[in-house]
Amino acid sequence: MAEQPLWEQIGSSFVQHYYQMFDSDRSQLGSIYIDTSCLTWEGQPYQGKIAIVEKLTSLPFTKIAHSITAQDHQPTPDNCILSMVVGQLKADEDPIMGFHQSFILKNINDAWVCTNDMFRLAIHNFG
Repeated sequence: MAEQPLWEQIGSSFVQHYYQMFDSDRSQLGSIYIDTSCLTWEGQPYQGKIAIVEKLTSLPFTKIAHSITAQDHQPTPDNCILSMVVGQLKADEDPIMGFHQSFILKNINDAWVCTNDMFRLAIHNFG
């Protein structure tokens, strides 16, 4: 079996780290963002590490568990990594819901950080 490309290894490691931290202690997620990072959460924009962590820690549930169905990673022309994640989540006693999340990862001072993050629940309203 061929070894995964470096961007796949980095992207997969980031995804595992992100959701472990999200599920256990969202307040620690500030370590992966920078002051110029952007988050779009269900269509609402947030910019900067502080605003992003405030949003993520204010989400209205006490426990959450993510299950990753699929993830894809690509290198970008400017040496970043684009990651797309599809999965399911269970928050408190709510029903299981699908979600999609995309990240752009950038190496700054020998550390990979998230510069862009977009999240959507996979809820379809056909009405």
